[in-house]
Amino acid sequence: MKKLITCAVCAAAIFLSGCHLPSEKYYLYKKALESDYAGNHEQAAFFYRKAAEQGYVEAQLMLGVLYEREKNYIEAVKWYRKAADQGYALAQFNLGCLYFNGSGVEKNCAEAAKWFRKSAEQGNSFAQYTLGICYFDGQGVDKNLAEAAKWFRKAAEQGNANAQFNLGCLYFNGNGVDKNLPEAAKWFRKSAEQGNSFAQYTLGICYYEGKGVIKNKIKAYAWYALASKNGDEKASNNMQILASEITTSQIEKALELAEKYDNGKFD
Repeated sequence: MKKLITCAVCAAAIFLSGCHLPSEKYYLYKKALESDYAGNHEQAAFFYRKAAEQGYVEAQLMLGVLYEREKNYIEAVKWYRKAADQGYALAQFNLGCLYFNGSGVEKNCAEAAKWFRKSAEQGNSFAQYTLGICYFDGQGVDKNLAEAAKWFRKAAEQGNANAQFNLGCLYFNGNGVDKNLPEAAKWFRKSAEQGNSFAQYTLGICYYEGKGVIKNKIKAYAWYALASKNGDEKASNNMQILASEITTSQIEKALELAEKYDNGKFD
């Protein structure tokens, strides 16, 4: 964070450019952040509250985060709502999550979806992904796979790995979109490259069966190996099956490829 300039310089800047001195609530919020980063959460809460009570939206959000961290969900809801009502996308998403889970408020998926939408429409990729889930499962909104695809795509295009995987699944099965295996494999690949084990496993299947990509058992084994390393048991089982279909030298080549992928070097 930039060092604060002196009052004399501030006065000159105001005279020359019409700028305003930072408000008291800004200084309170800055003090809260410094305390939070130093691990003094009690002092941080004190300053967050002081700033939040003056309407400083970032402080309202962070005070909600502190209360949620302490599992005081009623207070978390209170402060998230204050920030959400000011249009703060992160607070809208967090408030939606509490409604979705029934934490600090009565569980209400429709209310959750309302707040997810408000946040999603401001470009919050987590809210876009979660709203996609709501439409996919019909929670809080009418089930609508086309809408699910729409919101997954918005989040996927911002790099949300879970949304990329889910969008790939919709293309793979033709749910809410026309079935398109190359498009499915493309999104599985984007998610897999970010370490999503489900996407890594599924991309392995694509290469094994030649769905959306050219059939390649070495690449299939490599993606299975990465998924297995990330805890996917199905991938481990598939590795054992595939090992009986390829040579030892091919397995070695696949493992070298997996290591290359694991280091972020993709072909």
